[in-house]
Amino acid sequence: MVSDDLQVKKLLQSYKINSYQFCRILIFAESFNKKYKIMSLQLGDTAPDFTAETTEGKINFYEFLGNNWGVIFSHPADYTPVCTTELGRTAALQKEFDKRGVKVIAVSVDPLDKHLGWREDINKTQSVNVEFPIIADEDRTVANLYGMIHPNASTTATVRSLFVIGPDKKIKLTLTYPASTGRNFTEVLRVIDSLQLTAKHTVSTPADWNYEEDVIIPVALSLEEANQKFPKGIKVVNSYLRYTPQPELS
Repeated sequence: MVSDDLQVKKLLQSYKINSYQFCRILIFAESFNKKYKIMSLQLGDTAPDFTAETTEGKINFYEFLGNNWGVIFSHPADYTPVCTTELGRTAALQKEFDKRGVKVIAVSVDPLDKHLGWREDINKTQSVNVEFPIIADEDRTVANLYGMIHPNASTTATVRSLFVIGPDKKIKLTLTYPASTGRNFTEVLRVIDSLQLTAKHTVSTPADWNYEEDVIIPVALSLEEANQKFPKGIKVVNSYLRYTPQPELS
């Protein structure tokens, strides 16, 4: 088996890079990463905190969230058709997010004055009233903290990233759509229902599950334990697939 050192040496030789040049590349890469705070957030990671100017004034993200669930989602640019429909749809579903105790905040790299004008357009064309804040992320601080810029897609515009954050400030869900495809916010609500339910009860939700439908009992529970834990009854399909009516969330 070829050692890692030998593999690196062969790679450098193939690109005609000497040891000094390689060290300079490493130093530059580390400096670039620190400067732009490039991150790749994964499930279970702590959501980065930040303070930013928004259409609702200056906001500290953690203070904005409080002990609530949160959704932060990015947009490639203001005054663009897909983004306009997305923010309009989110505003139309505001009561649904409120009902679930979810704070919503949007991100765009355009300036604040442009956001304010665009918000008027959204309200007019989508027949809504956008009440959630839109972050003016001109220096891309938030976009870089959350890894919302994908260089192979665009070096300047954010992709359609969405993060669901729990009351513990941990990342519970990540979604990334290309700029050409609008997000399904009904699906976002469906996933939040599942996340909130499974955070409270020891169950899982099956494919295409919707609120109040049957849920799955963990394999780790014996049949006897499951009968005690789920008094509404159990439907046994086989030894590892068992359903029970959804427990109450409240």
